[in-house]
Amino acid sequence: MPISFSNIPAVMKQPLYWVEVDPSKAGAAVPAYKCLLIGTMSASGTAEADVPIPIGRQMDADAGFGQGSELSRAFKTFFANNFATEVWGLPAAEPTAGTAATGTITVTTVPTEAGTIHLYIGGNHIPVNVAPTDTVDGIAGAIADAITANASLPVSATDSTGGLVNLTCKWKGTSGNDITLLDTYYGLTGGELLPVGIGITYSGATLTGGAGVPVWDNAIANLGEQEFEYVSLGGYTDSTTLLAWETEYGFSDSGRWGWARQHYGHLFAAKRGTYSALLTFGNSRNAPMTSVMGFEVKAPMPAFEWAAAYTAKAARGLMNDPARPLQTLHLYAILPAPGHDRFLLSERMAFATNGIATQATFADGVPQIMRETTTYQRNLYGQSDDAYEVVTTLATLARLIRNQRSAITNKYPRHKLADDGTRYGPGQAIITPKIAKSELIAQYAIDEFNGLVENVRAFKRNLIVERDSIDVNRLNVLYPPDLINQLRTFAVLAQFRLQYNRGIDTEIVST
Repeated sequence: MPISFSNIPAVMKQPLYWVEVDPSKAGAAVPAYKCLLIGTMSASGTAEADVPIPIGRQMDADAGFGQGSELSRAFKTFFANNFATEVWGLPAAEPTAGTAATGTITVTTVPTEAGTIHLYIGGNHIPVNVAPTDTVDGIAGAIADAITANASLPVSATDSTGGLVNLTCKWKGTSGNDITLLDTYYGLTGGELLPVGIGITYSGATLTGGAGVPVWDNAIANLGEQEFEYVSLGGYTDSTTLLAWETEYGFSDSGRWGWARQHYGHLFAAKRGTYSALLTFGNSRNAPMTSVMGFEVKAPMPAFEWAAAYTAKAARGLMNDPARPLQTLHLYAILPAPGHDRFLLSERMAFATNGIATQATFADGVPQIMRETTTYQRNLYGQSDDAYEVVTTLATLARLIRNQRSAITNKYPRHKLADDGTRYGPGQAIITPKIAKSELIAQYAIDEFNGLVENVRAFKRNLIVERDSIDVNRLNVLYPPDLINQLRTFAVLAQFRLQYNRGIDTEIVST
């Protein structure tokens, strides 16, 4: 009986027709690419800390993590950029002995004409109407009431005498220090001007005094073996947080990119800073799976919302095609820095060679991804290396490995291994090095057709499949894919003439 059955017994003695179903030739790799947003929950959240949960609607994020909390705000921005990808939240409890960031708004003088204060907290617009008959305390009370009425804001507010409004972040920790305070963001061109005569001062450009960073060890352990392909680290770019997550997503035996787990995935974060500060930070990191987007000091939105938008758009693009560059994808629900405060082209070029992902804003006023640079810059010996310079490299490689793994595990789950040239009957569950090589070449051709790799001939020449010389039950494969590249630069030399030589023109026409 040459055909290899998996279930029907060879000694079956009962009539008549028996069939077993074998899906090994029909299936294809359909991984569930999931997103994960991490962040601090507020005291009003009902979710269990350090335990990941799926989030389908904003109301779920508000209830689970606390309305206006860091993680709730991150989901609001994520959903504005990606409605289709399955997304989970990993809430962290407020840091032990942490403090909440605070700030103040002070009304120093009353207006001489009626108007509207266009206040922005963390990039959220809060209009407050005022009149010449108002007092400084009355205006402060109106500002506090307007903030309180918007429960999705990341701060709470109380007013006191002397025109003072006290602001407190809704959660404890350093991430609250990135919540900005400003007014009239759009200025005269957007119809936003302070009422004539009014005086308003702020304790600073952002809230201050927030202390404490969550410890992620237990949260990471609780992920277990669930696969999360795209993870937003928010604004947590401190060394301790990055080390914990990069270890989990690393290439070691226990890492998600390691041979034993094979889960793969990418880490996205965002960081506010000056040109020099971001360059210094970029040069301090070196992780293939991590991409940190730099943004300007004067940008209104906090880092955790930038990171959520970046993760959402990266997931949306890479799921469709992991090899396509992410450049020009818009980051919706994100307000950019004012035009004169944005990074220059020369600065963005320096970021891209120093481990910082870049963004820019053009005519439509919405920030766009410019280059999805990772923090990887050096090999094990500290020498410059661009092997993992951009996110698409690992994203493409992960897709190829999953495709190959699916083909092998679907078609050859319980096969016998024989040398090339072995004579065996048709239908036998036997694989040889040549059969395995043919399978890998066929899968590579499919991947080439789907735009993930190129140069199948060179691949065939360099592919090695051999039986292990010691373990006779093992096949060893040298897999050399030529990953397809991206059009990132279109360089043109405009070699103009004032007039072509008439003799040459005549010769070309006559020819």
